[in-house]
Amino acid sequence: MTELSRRHFVLRHGLAGLSLAGLSPRAMAQPASSRRKLVVILLRGAVDGLSVVAPWGDPAYAAARPSLALGSPGTEGGVLRLDSLFGLHPALAPLMPFWSEGSLGFVHASGSPDPTRSHFDAQDYLESGTPGRKSTPDGWMNRLVAQLPGSAGPTRALNMGATPPRILAGPAPVATLGLGPRALDRKAIDQPAMQAGLARLYAEDPALARTFQSTAEGRGQMQRSMAAGSESVPDASATPVMAMSATHPPSAESADRGAASARSFAADARRLGQLIRRDPKTQLAFTSVGGWDTHVNQGAAQGQLANKLASLAQGLEALAQGLGDSWRDSVVVVMSEFGRTVRENGTGGTDHGRGNVMWLLGGAVAGGRVLGEWPGLDTAALAEGRDLAVVTDYRHVLAPLLQRHLGVQDAGLAAVFPQLPAWAGTPGGLRLLRA
Repeated sequence: MTELSRRHFVLRHGLAGLSLAGLSPRAMAQPASSRRKLVVILLRGAVDGLSVVAPWGDPAYAAARPSLALGSPGTEGGVLRLDSLFGLHPALAPLMPFWSEGSLGFVHASGSPDPTRSHFDAQDYLESGTPGRKSTPDGWMNRLVAQLPGSAGPTRALNMGATPPRILAGPAPVATLGLGPRALDRKAIDQPAMQAGLARLYAEDPALARTFQSTAEGRGQMQRSMAAGSESVPDASATPVMAMSATHPPSAESADRGAASARSFAADARRLGQLIRRDPKTQLAFTSVGGWDTHVNQGAAQGQLANKLASLAQGLEALAQGLGDSWRDSVVVVMSEFGRTVRENGTGGTDHGRGNVMWLLGGAVAGGRVLGEWPGLDTAALAEGRDLAVVTDYRHVLAPLLQRHLGVQDAGLAAVFPQLPAWAGTPGGLRLLRA
């Protein structure tokens, strides 16, 4: 059995039996909308979507990238065929079982309508949900917390990472899980005497008192959830970080903004999935992976981008396995702030561009398709004569997930995306979900 076949076997059997009979009594007792999960993964640094889902059938693709273009399906180092136009990067082969089973799909030529090529502005706009407007104080996932049906709790929204992300900034409590398996090891703040002292200290400031109470409750809930299983493996190299309430956006010092590399993503992703599965109150989760700013020596079927994609694929596999029976009720969205130039540059890389590809994974996804209008790579079709055009606004991919998957009403959607333009594409919109 090959490595890919072995992983596929494990994955299929690990995720098999996703029928109602396979759900825990606690999960079955929840309303359907409360069981549904949304996990957002941001690839910071602008991943090259034209290498992730390569338009091998577009005649302008290979011509624009003499050394970076991936070959046709069936050739050495060629793409994995998705359809007559698109192919998946060969380093993402571990994800092909998801594609074949219909739980992986893509929306190409998507992204932000704002034309900036600044990592920092583009990430801000993607995370605030208000492209072009810098004054938005909070992130769209934090606003989403208040619009979800059902009762809220301190672990309803979860961030995994070393820094609080812009997308979860705002007044709603957000639990943050640090990186590494020791992120939930007991600290001084877990001691009852310490908690009682801090509660008295913060008692005269109601907002601070509520934040601290949510912090203590959320931390306790996550510790109990992780303690309920035995799949964690101690790792002395882990970095224990744990905080609550992402009320301040991170500093803009680099394109990665503190995001971990793809290399360490798999172990953390599995842990994130386990935590979501074990805590039925967790519905939203966010994490980011850095290192995608490939101006130099990007590589094609092999090289630095291929290595990062291979690690990312392992991480997504691990996330699915960690989610277990929650996979059937989950949608995982992978996106980046913008795409990269169609033409390769003089240093074997690509520069900041526009349109990209959004990934959708999960048991709730109607996958096995590359959705969205393809504008083509002819010079006349490119944005400013150099970039893949943005045909689908990223909010038009997220909006149906919020409404049909998570049960957000029209007014709630307007609160999450206050500047959402009317959909002008295919009647009925993008059909992203099974049900």
